[in-house]
Amino acid sequence: MYLRASGAFNLKTTKKYYKSGLRHTSHTTPAMDHFVQDLVPQADKKNLHSRLLGVDHPLWRDKLSQLLESTGEGIFGIDMEGCCTFINRAGAVQLGLEPAAVLGRNMHELAHHSHADGAHYPEHACPIFNAFRKALPCRVDTEWFWREDGSAFPVEYSSYPIVDDGVVQGAVVTFVDISARRHAEDALRQAHSELEQRVAQRTQALSDALQQLRELTAYSHTVREEERTRIAREVHDELGSLLVALKMDVGWLDKRLSEQAQRDASAAHAMREQMRAKCQNMGRLIENAVDNVGRIITDLRPSILDHQGLWVALDWQAHEFVQSAEMGLDWHMEVAAAPPLSDDFSIAIFRIFQEMLSNIGRHAQASHVSITILADAQHISITVKDNGCGAPAQAFDAPDAYGVLGMRERARHLGGRLAISSQIGLGSAFNLRLQLSKA
Repeated sequence: MYLRASGAFNLKTTKKYYKSGLRHTSHTTPAMDHFVQDLVPQADKKNLHSRLLGVDHPLWRDKLSQLLESTGEGIFGIDMEGCCTFINRAGAVQLGLEPAAVLGRNMHELAHHSHADGAHYPEHACPIFNAFRKALPCRVDTEWFWREDGSAFPVEYSSYPIVDDGVVQGAVVTFVDISARRHAEDALRQAHSELEQRVAQRTQALSDALQQLRELTAYSHTVREEERTRIAREVHDELGSLLVALKMDVGWLDKRLSEQAQRDASAAHAMREQMRAKCQNMGRLIENAVDNVGRIITDLRPSILDHQGLWVALDWQAHEFVQSAEMGLDWHMEVAAAPPLSDDFSIAIFRIFQEMLSNIGRHAQASHVSITILADAQHISITVKDNGCGAPAQAFDAPDAYGVLGMRERARHLGGRLAISSQIGLGSAFNLRLQLSKA
């Protein structure tokens, strides 16, 4: 817009610019008259008249006026007292005034008298005035201008001193309302803040999930070791004792048989009867051992699940549980339309069902259980309700509720969900719902 030298609005350069030929005629404006009077001292006007078209001539003043009026930025000039010597229409409109109402007024008192918070802005601290008082050009985008109606708007302005023969004559100020830019920046900061908050929340959620996974893994290892310990104890206490008894009986038989030839017929017959009774007792011990082995195998993986399928295994497990826990049972199962299920799918459902019953046995203090199993070609729904003591909802979401965590992880792995509802004093309900597309 303007020709600048060393950061100042240089009058000599501007005069040279005028010589380039502003050769059209139209009209001028009062604001332009003040601009010309400020830029060209009276002593220089006469010399310019003799060398180029006069500065007061409408031919070139109209060009400069059009240049000022065509820009969307506000532009005004101030003298050494800080009073306005010219202002274009865009600048006056942004201040809520007509150009003629601005001329001659102190621009700091008019538009720059206060900070954004309304605090007084002393004139000696104003960068605009320092442009001509201290010959310090500046560019500022952190301050506010005030309109005639008392409203304020954020502004970006530049102030450059007008220098003639090394003497500062005033300053030229350009400014623009940056409200839209501030709004965009605020929106961007808000979006950035929300994004950071969401990232922090997701990071925390991932951290919590990782911690839960670690705890669940540790719990699984603990349960596995406890199960191994239990099985080892059962093998030692029950199978071990049975095998020791069998070994002793075999030793007794071996000894008695070796002595049989030395006995008379009556004694030999009596000994044969004792050995027959001993063999019968050994048979009972072997039967007990077989039962114990079958029970241990069933605890590890029910053979009924492999031989007769999931639905029979669920029926067996439910009735075994209520018989052991001495509870009443309402049983309802409709699975005639269900398709065959894979082994992995079946064992996962069975383990979830086992954990539902185990949770009732450990915590519910219930006397009655209601079980509903529905399955068709698309869905499986298993609902287990009890009439026990119930629990608050947060108990099922606790970090150390490993049984519930395990059920939910298994259900999620199968592409389903586990819903839990419970009220204190009214019991709890577990509902497993799965889609069979992945089965």
